[in-house]
Amino acid sequence: MDPFEQLPACLGAAGWLAPGETRGPPLPALEDEEGPRLPEGLPPVVDAHVHLFPDRVFEAIWRWFEQYGWPIRYKLHTPQVLSFLLSRGVHRVVALHYAHKPGMARFLNTYMAEVVRAEPRVLGLATVLPGEAGAEDILAEAFAAGLKGVKLHCHVQCFAPDAPALHEVYAACARAGKPLVLHAGREPASPHYSCDVHALCSAERVERVLEDHPDLRLCIPHLGADEFDAYARLLERHDNLWLDTTMALAGYFPLTPPRRLLEVRPERILYGTDFPHLPYAWDRELRRLLELGLDDEVEAGILGQNALRLFEGC
Repeated sequence: MDPFEQLPACLGAAGWLAPGETRGPPLPALEDEEGPRLPEGLPPVVDAHVHLFPDRVFEAIWRWFEQYGWPIRYKLHTPQVLSFLLSRGVHRVVALHYAHKPGMARFLNTYMAEVVRAEPRVLGLATVLPGEAGAEDILAEAFAAGLKGVKLHCHVQCFAPDAPALHEVYAACARAGKPLVLHAGREPASPHYSCDVHALCSAERVERVLEDHPDLRLCIPHLGADEFDAYARLLERHDNLWLDTTMALAGYFPLTPPRRLLEVRPERILYGTDFPHLPYAWDRELRRLLELGLDDEVEAGILGQNALRLFEGC
């Protein structure tokens, strides 16, 4: 059976909800100005959160966004995604994907491995559906094919970060020395997912994972939105936690992370964008980050060095 048949609506992502807000029509596009390339003089920039999928999966995600999320400004397939970013000065990209049903992960991982072989500036991650038969073998094959870690998505795949089915995945990553990027923050949330993500996700559940798997290097996207203060405390307490900035600094959603979250352990913060699934300019997140006026060493780490240390040696 073709694993891409009957792709469900839950493949997408929705926007942050303000307290008491309910999801209505899709959020607006910003139509903001974009730069032609990265500013001169920056240290190497690594976008640590770029999505790459086979064409049909990309197109299913776009349909979901158009109905429930926001207008996607950059409807680009994988070769165009990479050409767009790399030609504008991005040094490396960390490429992510996720499987929503059993039998899909191997196809996606094979696809990602082919992308990585064709473009060495891509640090590709694997995926698996937690609890599916042969999950450890699927990951072992992906790591042998050159993939640098694993991406899981609690909202799309409908699991809690501390669910029993995750333990074999965490253990496999720890044994192989591979980091895991886990969308386990409560936002972006949507009633159009197949599960209640606020019931599944919390910083408290993530802390249990960090405690139970101290050898697992875990990265939480979106700066842990919307529990920013809780994730700042987790960074202080746990040496196996990283966060990425994806869509949290761009000023598109009604929640603003505190500056302290970037400064409590800046060596654990990665710059990421969610490209190509953006309703605004590709460099908006980066421009907002540069406007913070962080220390040069801190800024260089967030822009790229932290991601290279986490992923490149895997």
